[in-house]
Amino acid sequence: MTLKKNRLITFSPIRFGYMLCAIFIVLLSSCNSEKETTNELKVFRYNEHYNVATLDPAFARNPPVIWPTNQLFNGLVQQDDSLNIVPDIAKSWVVSEDTKTYTFTLRDDVVFHKHPQFKTADSTRRVTAADFAYSFNRLKDPKVASPGSWVLSNVNSYKAVNDTTLIIKLKKEFPAFMGLLTMRYCSVVPKEIVEFYGNEFRKHPIGTGPFKFKRWEEGVKLVLRKNQNYFETDENGVQLPYLEAVAITFLPDKQSEFLQFAQGNLDMLNSLDPSYKDELLTATGKLKEKYEAQVKTITGPFLNTEYLGFFLDSPSQEVRSALLRKAVNYGFDRVKMIKYLRNGIGEPAQSGFIPKGLPGYGTSGFEYNPAKARKLIDQYIEETGISNPSITIGTNSQYLDICEYIQREIGKQGLTINIDVMPPSTLRQLKSTGKLDAFRASWIADYPDAENYLSLYYSKNFTPKGPNYTHFSNEEFDRLYEASFKISDVEKRKELYQKMDSILISKAPFVTLYYDQVIKFVHQNVTGLKANPQDFLILKHVKKE
Repeated sequence: MTLKKNRLITFSPIRFGYMLCAIFIVLLSSCNSEKETTNELKVFRYNEHYNVATLDPAFARNPPVIWPTNQLFNGLVQQDDSLNIVPDIAKSWVVSEDTKTYTFTLRDDVVFHKHPQFKTADSTRRVTAADFAYSFNRLKDPKVASPGSWVLSNVNSYKAVNDTTLIIKLKKEFPAFMGLLTMRYCSVVPKEIVEFYGNEFRKHPIGTGPFKFKRWEEGVKLVLRKNQNYFETDENGVQLPYLEAVAITFLPDKQSEFLQFAQGNLDMLNSLDPSYKDELLTATGKLKEKYEAQVKTITGPFLNTEYLGFFLDSPSQEVRSALLRKAVNYGFDRVKMIKYLRNGIGEPAQSGFIPKGLPGYGTSGFEYNPAKARKLIDQYIEETGISNPSITIGTNSQYLDICEYIQREIGKQGLTINIDVMPPSTLRQLKSTGKLDAFRASWIADYPDAENYLSLYYSKNFTPKGPNYTHFSNEEFDRLYEASFKISDVEKRKELYQKMDSILISKAPFVTLYYDQVIKFVHQNVTGLKANPQDFLILKHVKKE
């Protein structure tokens, strides 16, 4: 899952003055060290308002950790901006006819970042297949307790045949396996450095990535420097990365972050926060004229479905009724919601659960039809005799405006929507334990395959054992879901995905709200930064003019 946007924050003049003073102190304390780092025009600066807890890729479960570890580490394969699987340290691979055995051939010119512990003339070492075997063993080790150990749950064995050949065998077919290998959890790490630092590897990371670790003052600043030995080049044969360094600050307040960006002290502003969205964008999502000369937007589909889920094992008769669940889906205007509550950022979710950008997207879903919503509610009242039906939705304050909009619109059709606002941690806990009749949630792809989304409705994945928070169960859906694992052809698998999505729409265990969109604001002198459908920050192609 992901970290979401805060609601509008207002400032008194006194508090605003204190905030500016604090910013000045942070900048003053770091300006000298920044000058020591390198030429400002070759330093990419961004702010992470959540603290980075670790730089160990085995714990890269959320964007604050994934973003810096993306710069520090590599895996066997990686994704391009169109979600295609392309080589990384593995230059080629062969998949067996039964799709259970993967044989990877590794490059022989990839070396780890320099460290005295390698005890070689140049303080580095070449990466071999044995390093991947070690890294996978570590990922599975209960003593390490990596949250990414599940990535290898379907792996039967892996073996380094020689320095450049690695064989991985699966327990059963899983067409999305290559996508799993692109996750930062599957990064290669050096055994001698991990064992030298132990638990402190989290703040002494040594990898193979385009940038190497320089220094980290937790909660204040993190600096990465260019890896002079990096193996990738651009299409013209020029070694990557172009930048000399990456500097990450940790201002916790988004309004402070916006001020630093506006003053030119940050190169990128990530995402759109209510506290400054109307300052930057028009109601239709266009950059306001006064910023056009200095700022540009980078946008693209984001593999994130925002939705309301219904707990189908709830004692609430209203929640168990497909009539009322469908009525909520028909009863509010998603296009208007995106326009006025999100400044046009996002795609109204009028298809199924699979988001825009993945094979399987495009199944006909629910469009705004208040008359149909009213008819379904009247039918429910007539069949049950319950004259004042109501449903309670659990949410956190960040999405209160969307829930209140749905509450007003559905209320016009005769169904009362109650809203229970709670802290995000409480919402997650109650959602996972089936204590909420309905809940606001989101699902961001762990890997780029629609199976990741459909797994939320497979009956064997009921929470707390799996991610089926709604406890949806359907025999035909389960049959198609299991059959999809045996089909390697993407187009044929897409047909099954769309059939499954159609079943979900017919039963309405959810209300899709919108398919999210990546949006980043950067200064005009930044080039090469692209919108990634999984919102991974890739800096090796970035330049500052």
